[in-house]
Amino acid sequence: MSGGVEAGDPPSDREVAAALERELRLSVSPRVTIAALRRRPSAYRTSFPIEELDVTLDDGRLLELLLKEGGRGSLREDAHRAKPMHLYDPLREIEVYRSVLASRDLGTATYYGAVVEAERDRYWLFIERVRGAELFQVGERGLWADAARWLARAHLRFASVSDLGAARARLVEHDAAYYSGWLARAREFATANPARRRRVDALAGTHELAVDGLLGLEPTMIHGEFYASNVLVATEGDATRVCPVDWEVAGFGPGIIDLAALTAGWEDDAAREMESAYLEELGPPYEWESGADGFRRAVDCARLHLAVRWLGWAPPEWVPPAAHRRDWLEEAEMAAARLEAGR
Repeated sequence: MSGGVEAGDPPSDREVAAALERELRLSVSPRVTIAALRRRPSAYRTSFPIEELDVTLDDGRLLELLLKEGGRGSLREDAHRAKPMHLYDPLREIEVYRSVLASRDLGTATYYGAVVEAERDRYWLFIERVRGAELFQVGERGLWADAARWLARAHLRFASVSDLGAARARLVEHDAAYYSGWLARAREFATANPARRRRVDALAGTHELAVDGLLGLEPTMIHGEFYASNVLVATEGDATRVCPVDWEVAGFGPGIIDLAALTAGWEDDAAREMESAYLEELGPPYEWESGADGFRRAVDCARLHLAVRWLGWAPPEWVPPAAHRRDWLEEAEMAAARLEAGR
């Protein structure tokens, strides 16, 4: 351990500037020098702290960046209680940006570098600070359809394992054990409430059908939490930039899970509009082989999985963020009923 810094200690301005300058010499220019650095906490944060950095270079350029810390010691106290630690991997998001997103022209935040010092519990990610609105704050349905189209393009480009580089080994594997694990956790968390436990237990048979359906779909790299609170949109003239953030639980599984997350909470007509935009962007070579009914069934499989996932996310005393505060047990039962009706 160098410099007498203990794991989890807040970094000094000097440390951040030195680390960032090293990374900028790799990502921007070998001779770049930081002339001034201003730091402030970001109003937007996930389970981990995020800082806004205003970086003035010696040539006068200003870079607006984010510093995201991913060490276990930096995890918020409430997140320690709520976040399923079997999903935690401090290198996952770093590798997604470094190995995958940095080489794609998809509008995601530009990657400027990372610091990995495991012995100090230091996992820093430097990315562009994108100016945009969180999608859930946007009422214009056309922008939601744009997000669905972005999702289709991303799924097409991330489907080849050979293109995922070092990130592939870090992605959450959406296999049978992953899906069944969420139902087991949901049952555990419902044990103290017998009536609720009976309702969760009643989902088991249909959940197994849904898992079989999801496992039968072609996998790709997925965001894993493509909810509207994790998607920024910015418009410039006629162009729309769609920028998903928070790739902490990026996985390898069926893309339909991301689409189900995007459309969660919408009425049928609005959800269908986004689903149609997604399918159109996939294009003829990737038409849903089982037709419209098969596509709808796949969406319901994903909806059931996501609802069960929320039921198994944390103990019942935990209150989810407002954007995800819904009756997930009721949503699971509704998805299960639709699947049973079309069985």
